[in-house]
Amino acid sequence: MVKLMATYTVRPAKETPGGYRCLSDSDQVRAITHAPTIYFYPPVNVSLESATEILRHSLSESLVIFYPLAGRLHWIVESEAKIDDFGDFRPTQEIRALIPSVDYNKPIYELPLLLVQVTKFSCGGMSLGLGISHTIADGLGALRFISEWAKIARGEQPNSPPFLDRSILLAPENLTAPVFDHPEYSTQPLLIGKQDNMEERKRETATLMLKLSKDQVEKLKDKANKDRSASNNKRPYTRYEAVAGHIWRSACKARQHESQQPTTLSIIVDARNRMEPPLPPRYFGNATFRVTAESTSGELVSKPLGYASGKARQAIEKATHEYLQSSLVYVKCQEDVTQFRNFHTVGCAKGAFYGNPNLEITSWARLPIYGADFGWGQEIYMGFRISGRGLDGSFLIALRLQVRHIDAFQKFFNEDICSQEPLSINPSL
Repeated sequence: MVKLMATYTVRPAKETPGGYRCLSDSDQVRAITHAPTIYFYPPVNVSLESATEILRHSLSESLVIFYPLAGRLHWIVESEAKIDDFGDFRPTQEIRALIPSVDYNKPIYELPLLLVQVTKFSCGGMSLGLGISHTIADGLGALRFISEWAKIARGEQPNSPPFLDRSILLAPENLTAPVFDHPEYSTQPLLIGKQDNMEERKRETATLMLKLSKDQVEKLKDKANKDRSASNNKRPYTRYEAVAGHIWRSACKARQHESQQPTTLSIIVDARNRMEPPLPPRYFGNATFRVTAESTSGELVSKPLGYASGKARQAIEKATHEYLQSSLVYVKCQEDVTQFRNFHTVGCAKGAFYGNPNLEITSWARLPIYGADFGWGQEIYMGFRISGRGLDGSFLIALRLQVRHIDAFQKFFNEDICSQEPLSINPSL
């Protein structure tokens, strides 16, 4: 469907600081894999050659500012496909072909930190696929890089430079041991009766694409707050807490766990404004931390939605300055941190595993994911395995589940939502 014609290595336009740069303790537990994103553009009056030159030149200039990302640019001459062929842009093998691929069998020092691929379609449209190493930046950092790159491509001046000193997220020297328990780094619960998670890792999975309208999200939020206990009445549950709790409960029901089955919900929180003092606004690195909600499947499915949302809130509220510092110390004290890394590779037997009986949720709802205009207009779609908010206030959810659980999950997910919009499934990737 697509034909690779040329590969370029793009280097910073000017000399940048050399030598080694230390990673923060927060960076150390990130996956060495690349977080994939893709932008689709409607037919534009710009040739592939012109677009490629714009991207190469502006990327070279951008890498002077974001020099930790200095890497490679891939471009594809053309594809016989049309943008309409990709339907609702569900993550399929065809979509994956528009994202640069990486051979993770190579030594780590040979892996580029940034890869870019531009594809021209027969209809005149284009796509821009990116792979950014999660060790170098979290979602917000990556999106800010893309925004600055787009500005340079349009001939505009970039904003103030990123803050690149990662030492501010090194473990404090005055702490020699963590002062909190950190279940997020503990071995995640196994299915009752199992000795390991290898069987669950190997099961066939598929990505379920869900779209909740603004009204449907509000109904879930109202449902969660109706069930809110008096002990949790400080403030109403947010839309995110309501949706997270509902997904967790629905997964437990679909998986048909025993009532006593321990289960966790891992939630990614942004620490930028949780640290004291807050991190510099343009911090470029990994400033997100994992926190864990714990319960049993029996409690989650037998109690109302407010219980699950309350568990999610309790986990999120643990992420204070003191807790996050303790988390950094915990990582620093480990001889081997690879056990904490999620390799984002289906069926991978390495690193942490957050599948059955557990779940992990990452939200892009507050991130600036739209508006990557490189001079030929804004994208008509941006995404790839992300959960975020649509421009109309809807929630877009990409959820990977075992195939054997998907039908039941859809049934239970719909139970508390009236007028649910159709859900769609794509084959396992």
